[in-house]
Amino acid sequence: MDLRQSPAVRPGSDAPALPGVGVIVETLLIGMHGGRLTYRVAERMLGDEEHPDAAALRLTGFDDGTVAGRVLHSTSWRFANGRIVLTYAALPDPDPGTALVFTAPEVLAAGGGPLSPAPAQIGAADVVAHACRHLALLSRTDPVIAAAAVSYPQLWALLDAHRPDVAGLLHQPELLHVSPH
Repeated sequence: MDLRQSPAVRPGSDAPALPGVGVIVETLLIGMHGGRLTYRVAERMLGDEEHPDAAALRLTGFDDGTVAGRVLHSTSWRFANGRIVLTYAALPDPDPGTALVFTAPEVLAAGGGPLSPAPAQIGAADVVAHACRHLALLSRTDPVIAAAAVSYPQLWALLDAHRPDVAGLLHQPELLHVSPH
């Protein structure tokens, strides 16, 4: 499909951006079991007129009205098998005993170049690693996420192990103590 010839879609419009392309809502239920980070994947096709956030919430089982300590956050999207996959991370997993133990990939998935952002292969571990890094960063930068993290400190400590660092962090004491005079 040549997107340059597609009808214009205004931001906020309900018109489909890619007619005929289905959307899958994928929810990663992240938890811990035996001191290790775990995950389960729940997914389904997005229904007509359904908001992806509502679909993700239903997939988690968090739609019982309990909010304290729970997080549902959109972490990424990808194009797979002719469909758009919207990924949400949800925690804590209400049933981590049935989940898979998460082992981070040795090398993070990356695109082939500056104009090729999509990696050639994206496995489940890559998607979970991205979500963990995303949540670990948000626990330091987003007050809503930080407040939720207080309820499950052991789980968030496991997530924090995936915290990304900014390239070229300034740890040099001479740069931190420069006087303006």
